[in-house]
Amino acid sequence: MAKRHLYPVLGVGLVASLLSPVMPASADPDNRRKPPVQREFGNGAERNSFAASELGRDRGADHTRFPRTGTRGYPRQQNLPLPAVNQADASIKLGLTPYHAIAPKLNELQRISDRVSVEVIARSHQGRDLYLVTVTEPESSAAAKEQARMRAEIEEDAARAARDPQIKRSYKAPVFINNNIHGNEWEGTDAALRTIEKLATAKDSSTEKLLGQSRLYFNITANPDGRVGNTRANGAGFDMNRDFITASQPEVRGMRQVMIDTQPLVMLDLHGYVNGTLIEPTTPPHGQNYEYDLFIKNAYANGLGMEAAVKALGYTPAADGVDPPQIPFRDWTEGWDDWPPIFTPQYAPFHGAVASHTIEIPMRVNNNDYNTRPVAELQRRSKINTNIAAATIDSTLSFVQQRRESLIADQIEVFRRGAAGEPSKATPLDIVPGFGPEDVYTTKYPRAYVIPAGGGQRSDVAAARLVDHLIANDVRVERATKAFTLNGRGYAAGSYVVDMHQPKRGMANVILEPGADISAKVDAMYDISGWSLAHLWGATVDTAESGDPRRVPAKPVSVAAPTGSVAPSGDLSLRLDDAKEVSALNALLADGVSAKWAADGSAVIPGSARAAARTMADRYGVRFTQATAPGTSPLRKLTVAAAGSADDLYSLQEMGFTVKPVSTAVLNAGFSWTGVDVLYVASGLNHAQLNEPARTALNGFLAKGGVVTRGATGAAFNSAAGLLTATAVAGREDANGTVSVTNAGGPITNGAPKYSFVFSPRWFTGLGPEVTVEQRYATQGPLIAGHWRARPEGGTGGPEAAVGQPAIVRGVDERGAAVVLFGTEPMFRNHPKGLFAEVARSLHWTAVSAGQPQTVR
Repeated sequence: MAKRHLYPVLGVGLVASLLSPVMPASADPDNRRKPPVQREFGNGAERNSFAASELGRDRGADHTRFPRTGTRGYPRQQNLPLPAVNQADASIKLGLTPYHAIAPKLNELQRISDRVSVEVIARSHQGRDLYLVTVTEPESSAAAKEQARMRAEIEEDAARAARDPQIKRSYKAPVFINNNIHGNEWEGTDAALRTIEKLATAKDSSTEKLLGQSRLYFNITANPDGRVGNTRANGAGFDMNRDFITASQPEVRGMRQVMIDTQPLVMLDLHGYVNGTLIEPTTPPHGQNYEYDLFIKNAYANGLGMEAAVKALGYTPAADGVDPPQIPFRDWTEGWDDWPPIFTPQYAPFHGAVASHTIEIPMRVNNNDYNTRPVAELQRRSKINTNIAAATIDSTLSFVQQRRESLIADQIEVFRRGAAGEPSKATPLDIVPGFGPEDVYTTKYPRAYVIPAGGGQRSDVAAARLVDHLIANDVRVERATKAFTLNGRGYAAGSYVVDMHQPKRGMANVILEPGADISAKVDAMYDISGWSLAHLWGATVDTAESGDPRRVPAKPVSVAAPTGSVAPSGDLSLRLDDAKEVSALNALLADGVSAKWAADGSAVIPGSARAAARTMADRYGVRFTQATAPGTSPLRKLTVAAAGSADDLYSLQEMGFTVKPVSTAVLNAGFSWTGVDVLYVASGLNHAQLNEPARTALNGFLAKGGVVTRGATGAAFNSAAGLLTATAVAGREDANGTVSVTNAGGPITNGAPKYSFVFSPRWFTGLGPEVTVEQRYATQGPLIAGHWRARPEGGTGGPEAAVGQPAIVRGVDERGAAVVLFGTEPMFRNHPKGLFAEVARSLHWTAVSAGQPQTVR
C-alpha cells in the first residue's frame, strides 16, 4: 500500500494527546435578524395537495417521522409489532440476528430497562420498519424539553450557546450509530444490539455517567430489505449510501430526519468488508463546504482511538486472517475521499457532526464468499466482524465521554461561523500530524442565492421542488413579499431567497453551488464528483455575490408556494420540461383523456378535459396554459420495455410510464412484445447474445416501435441492431460531473437546461443523413464540476475531445424504427431531475414517429 505520509504509525501517547480537550468556541455574536424557520409539516392551506408535493414526500407522507418537539421524556417505549418469521433471512446462515428477531429483542430490552426507547423512523421500500433505539438515562418531560431547548440554541443562536453555562454543564452529547445501510454487510446490526444490551443493564459508574451525559441513537438496520434478501441495495435496487443528497428512498429520508432532529456530534456508519479494518477519516479531496479544521482534529483522534481498540482485540493475520487497521487519511494517497455529500458520514457534518466515519470491518462474508465458504467459516468470520464493529462503537462512546465539552463547543462553532457569514477557513497545516497542502479545500460562499419566480423560468414546479428539498434538508429559505433588487438584478415578488448567513450554510451551498472541477487535484476518485442541484434539478438559481438579503421584504417559509394553474378557456398546453409535468400527462392519459404531441415537445389537452387538468395541476403543481397551436399526433399511455439499472426503472415508473423490465435472458425466454410502445436500452441487453427467436421477435418490434438508449450498452445495441448511422466515442470511463451543453431546440431538447450530467460520457460521430443532433457538448469546457481527465495511455477520452460533439441524437431508420441515443446520464441515481423530461420526450417522440421511415437533417 502506498503511504501518504512519511512517518511511523502513531502510538498511544499521541492518541492521548489528540483526545485531550480543547478550548470552547469563540463567543462572537452573529448577525441574524429573523427568527428561525419553523421546521414542522406544512398544511394543506400552504400548498395544494401537500402530501403529493416534494416536501410532503420528504417530510412525512411515506414514513413515521421522528418526533423533534422534545416535549416527551425518556423512556419512549412501545410494543413493536412482530414481523413474520422468515427462515430464508440471509442473516441466519451467518449466525447473525435475522430481521424478524430484532423487534422481539428490542421489546424485551424495553421491558427490562428504562434506559432503552424504540421508535420507528421509516419503512423500507418493501414495507419493513426501521428501528431507532435511544439509550440514555431516564428523563422527565421537563428535562427532555430543556435538552430540546439547548439543542435548538446550539443551532439557532450559536453565539449565545457558546456562552451558555447550562449547555456546557448538562447538554447530553448526541451520538448516531448507523448500521447495515448495505444489506449484505450485516454485522453492524449485531454489534449495535450487543452494545445496547450491555448499556441497558450495566451498573458501573462509567456507564451511568455516559448515559447521564449522552443520548446514544442506534439505527439498528438501515436496510432491512437487503439484510433479509442478501443484497447491497434496498428493495428498490438503490445503493442508499449514494442517495443522501438526492434522498430518493424512504429509508434515506428517515435517516436524514434523524440527523436533523438529533444533531449528532459524532456518527459512525458500519460497513464491510475491507481487510484490515478501514477507519475514516479519508484521503483528499475533502468536501469544500465542511468546517474541516473542526472536523479533522476530532475525526482523526477518534479514528486513532478506534484503531487502538481494534488492535486490542488481538486478532492477527497468521491466527485469524485479520490484517491491522488502516486509516486512509494517514495510509493512502487518494481514492477514498470525502468530496461528495452522497454518503452517510459525508452528509452528517452538514448537520453538525464534528466527527463522522465509515467503518469497513474486515472479514468478507458476502457475495461469492457467502455462497461458497463453509457455514462454520462464515460464522467464524461474522463473529470476528461483530467483535470489531462493537469495539469501534465502544471506543467512540469513550471518545465522546472524554471529549464531550470540546465536541459540543466545536459543533457550536460550526453553526456560529455559518450564521455570522465568516469566510471559509483554511485548515492549519499543523492541526494533526501528516496534514498537508493537499488536504486544504475551501470555498467562497456567496452572500445569497435567489430562486426566481415566474419571469420566463423554465418551470415553477422545478423551483418549488428545489425549495422543498432545501427545507427538507434544514436549509432556511425566505419568500419575497414584494419585488426587489439584489446584487444589481431585479426579481419578482414570490421569488425565494437563501441568505447564506445561516447556521447550515454548508448544507445550502453544497446543494446550490455549481461545484468545482477537481480534475487536476487527484487522478482517482471513489465516486461521483459533481452533483449541483442548481444545474441539474431544472430550476433557475442565481448567485448573489453582494447585496444585503436582509433588506429584501420576505418571510420565512416552511413549504414552497402552490404552482399549479389552468387557463380558463380554450385548449390547454402542457410543457414537458419537468418530470412532474410528465407525470401529470401520463396520469391524464391513464384516465382516458385525449392529448396530442406538439412539434415543440409539449402536449395539447382539449379544453373539454379542463376539470381533469385542474386535478393534475393541484396534484403535481403544474401549469396548463392556453394552447396556441393544435397538436400533431395522438399521444397514448406508453408501455416501455426497459433494459436498465434500478435508477432507470425507478425514474421511469416515477414519471408514470408502465415499465416491463427486460434483459437478454428475458428476451431469450420468449418475451411478448404485444402492447410495448418503446424499448429503452441502458444495461443488461446484449444483442449478440440473443437467440434466433428472440432476435426475430425484436426485429418485428423494431419495424413499428421506438428505441431510446444510453451509455455503452445502448450504443452497442444501436450498432448491433443496425439502427441509426452513428459511431459512439467513449470518454474516460471514470469521468463524471456536470457539463455545459447547447440544445438544438428540437422535440427532445426545446427548453431543456443548458447543463447535463455525465458518467463515463459518450458522444457520436459519423452521423448518417437520417440523424439529427438534439444536443451537443458546449464549445467551451465542457466540464463545469466533477472529475474528467484524459486516459493516461494515449491521452484520449478527455473533455477537450468532447467539445462541440453531439451528446443526444435522434432519427428514424429505413425500416421505421424511431431512435434516440443519449451520451449523457439523464436519470443517474434518480438525481438530475431537470433532465428526466428529456428521456420522457424521447419516449413519446419515438412512439409517435415510429413506423414512418424518413430522412431528416
